[in-house]
Amino acid sequence: MVRDKSWLKAVASLSCQRCGQDGQTQAAHANWGAYGKGMGMKAHDCFVAALCQTCHFAIDQGAKMSGDERREAWEDAFRKTLVALHEAGKVKAK
Repeated sequence: MVRDKSWLKAVASLSCQRCGQDGQTQAAHANWGAYGKGMGMKAHDCFVAALCQTCHFAIDQGAKMSGDERREAWEDAFRKTLVALHEAGKVKAK
């Protein structure tokens, strides 16, 4: 199980990668088994997207999107999060 508080802090320091809102961003874990999620267990910390509270709720609990739409929205935000972390200098490729 991957757990890394410094990674979560770096992700939470970004703007929301779904709506662009700054401040109050959360490191939103994936909600699917393919990412390490299990019964009573969050996904690996490396599978988090930078989302504001509103977008996080919409993807986790929202009734306005189908399951496929929620997964697609999270995966899009996740990909954008990885790019934003690199552009902000929070991660460096070797």
